[in-house]
Amino acid sequence: MAKTKNKLKSTPLLEDSYVEDTNDDALLNEKADKPTSQLGKNPSARSTLHNLRNYYLEFKANPAYQIILGGFFIFLSIYLFISFISYFFTWQQDFDKVTASFSNLFGYETEIQNWGGAWGGLLGHIFIYKFYGVASLVLPIALLILGINKIRLLPTSFNLLLHTFFWLIWLSLSLNFLFGNNYPIAGGNYGDIMNTTLMHHIGKWGLATLLVCSLILYFIIHPNYLMALKFIWGTETNKDKEIQNESSEEIPINEQSDTKNNSDEKEDEPETDDTIILVEQQPNEITFSIENTKETMEQTEVQNQDPKFTIEQPDTELQEEVDSATIEEEKSAEQIAEQGEFNPLAELSDYVYPGLDLLNDYGSGIGKINQEELLQYKDKIVKTLRNYGIEIQEIKATVGPTVTLYEIVPAPGVRIARIKNLEDDIALSLAALGIRIIAPMPGKGTIGIEVPNQSPEIVSMKNVLSSEKFQHTNFDLPVVLGKTISNEVYIADLAKMPHLLMAGATGQGKSVGINAILLSLLYKKHPAELKFVLVDPKKVELTLYNKIERHFLTKLPNSEEAIITDTKKVIHTLNSLTIEMDNRYALLQDAQVRNIKEYNQKFIKRRLNPNDGHRYLPYIVVVIDEFADLIMTAGKEVESPIARIAQLARAVGIHLVIATQRPSVNIITGVIKANFPARIAFKVSSKIDSRTILDAGGAEQLIGRGDMLYSAGSELIRLQCAFVDTPEVEKVAEFIGLQRAYPSAFLLPEYVDENEESTLSEIDLSERDKLFDEAARLVVQFQQGSVSFLQRKLKIGFNRAGRLVDELEKAGIVGKFEGSKQREVLIKDIQQLEELLKGLGE
Repeated sequence: MAKTKNKLKSTPLLEDSYVEDTNDDALLNEKADKPTSQLGKNPSARSTLHNLRNYYLEFKANPAYQIILGGFFIFLSIYLFISFISYFFTWQQDFDKVTASFSNLFGYETEIQNWGGAWGGLLGHIFIYKFYGVASLVLPIALLILGINKIRLLPTSFNLLLHTFFWLIWLSLSLNFLFGNNYPIAGGNYGDIMNTTLMHHIGKWGLATLLVCSLILYFIIHPNYLMALKFIWGTETNKDKEIQNESSEEIPINEQSDTKNNSDEKEDEPETDDTIILVEQQPNEITFSIENTKETMEQTEVQNQDPKFTIEQPDTELQEEVDSATIEEEKSAEQIAEQGEFNPLAELSDYVYPGLDLLNDYGSGIGKINQEELLQYKDKIVKTLRNYGIEIQEIKATVGPTVTLYEIVPAPGVRIARIKNLEDDIALSLAALGIRIIAPMPGKGTIGIEVPNQSPEIVSMKNVLSSEKFQHTNFDLPVVLGKTISNEVYIADLAKMPHLLMAGATGQGKSVGINAILLSLLYKKHPAELKFVLVDPKKVELTLYNKIERHFLTKLPNSEEAIITDTKKVIHTLNSLTIEMDNRYALLQDAQVRNIKEYNQKFIKRRLNPNDGHRYLPYIVVVIDEFADLIMTAGKEVESPIARIAQLARAVGIHLVIATQRPSVNIITGVIKANFPARIAFKVSSKIDSRTILDAGGAEQLIGRGDMLYSAGSELIRLQCAFVDTPEVEKVAEFIGLQRAYPSAFLLPEYVDENEESTLSEIDLSERDKLFDEAARLVVQFQQGSVSFLQRKLKIGFNRAGRLVDELEKAGIVGKFEGSKQREVLIKDIQQLEELLKGLGE
């Protein structure tokens, strides 16, 4: 789109020389606000469509409705089957009646021989005689499959429609080709017309070749021997619920960006010094060239840019075991080749990602150019620096949503420290709140002065989520933090941070920031790929997410609420996460991979056996809204598991997001800071708080309302957080909650508090578990006495494994519980164990 130029002659001092082109501004604003779809022009139509979609999702999510619908399909299947079978015997007697008028057919004096009555005779005549012939029997079979699936609350498979359509057409053509007009109901009238047409074009032998080739091609596309079974059931069998044949693609966000942030063409440079070119563009950068008393302002544009194994003198029995294992591996490889890759999204294959229409549009978040304000601030900066004998060569302004960055190039010989010392003087001359000087600008030969805009713009969550950058990101856990000063959408990968610390004074945007992070992940990830652990000591901030409990949330076994508000439950949850972390590391070690991404890829390719305890591992994001309250009430009981998770959990896909409004050293301790390289600071009251959060000053000079500094390593980036209101979060959570979900929330491992007294005296070894001897031998053989170890080896639940460990402790085989450490195995050899077991058996 060609840009509009507004050229005006100016005086050498550039004073009162600019006249706004209001028509161009109105045109630009009107174009920016114009919706991209006809639906957007009619709010009532959009609301009606949204309500209809909600009713449909509620209908799908209600099991009673699905069972009723399934029963109807089964009834219709049986009725059609009886009618079709009867039609083969009675079609000649009923032919003249079903071809007569409806009033004659459905009159009480008309006798219909079909077992299905008048409707049965009519449906048989339509489907068998007029359309597909004997092939019509495929229809009641397909309806029976569909009804059974509805009653079993299984998703409807699109393959059922494809299989049904193929067999209807192929059987109709084939039977008519074989029997022709001798049996008119063999292939039906449709089969006769298609056969006649195809024979006319490709001949009799061509049609025969086509039928044979299409059947061969069908079996080539479906080579597995379970194809007939899958056709009968129409969707995955019980076994195939765990082993899927097809992979699904991630459903993209429904809407695209309404406006583009990058300009389409680059404007020509002005030819004269007295020309001002001010064009609203993205990002907004304006350069002021200073030469003696004559000043020129011109707009510039930035273009976004397999070890060998040998056995010596093997034992015969061992060799037989090796041979049998090899045969089993070969069979397993053949099965994997037939089954295809595992699809983790299959259980909720009909999940619909939330749409952008659920969010409000507060504006584009692009800072509008106010030329008078820019010229005024530019002149004051230049004048203040000249008063102290500091000359500058060039000054450039970049207009952001809430602040404008003035980059100055000092004259040769000017020391940077002199400019930094004038921070308060510049703030005084500009009469602006929150002046921040960056000297020097990282990667640039300039000094930056950030000045708040008089009319800040709101960065809406809808605008940043609809950006091309977010929709096409390949991050594992993409998080939209907001927009930079240059109006670029800033996206970070939580999986690489790997943990995030957020701090700032009360009311400066932390809760909005947490909601922005959660919504970013909800809009991009499937429930099978991501789970949340939400800790809300204030009990009011995260309660809106209760509606997505069975989709995205986790909870402890036997726990009622998924949103954790009680401090004791927080301690249990964090310690349970350490158990989950240890279990995941054991799985990674067994799979011989280094991180969760490699593990899941290996599991999807069916190179890991679920019978050995392997499973698809979703990412777990732990969000703690008020960390200071937990530290004050629990102290080390909370800090220790958080520090351990922060140190180790990155490789297994567990990530922390911690927020606090009290950024003091007794809350944000050295242990916490050392493991949280990624930090966000909202406005704080003092430079000490800023240094506590960021190890650098600057957060005390922010202007609030989502204005923040993001630290990723040594670089500080100023961002404006995207705004999302509570009703928007509620609508997104409700949209997800109305959809079909998992039977329960994702369950974390059970945790037993080490401070709770163990009642070993109540354990009677004479009534010990049947697996006690086997468990004891495993523990001594592998010298591991943990509950998770017995779970994997014996394939039992957590509670039974815990009782076995208690019995082993009572018998003196393993030591006492030592928190996150593994229990000590007190017996070191099998012979000693057998003697102990023999004594227990007497």
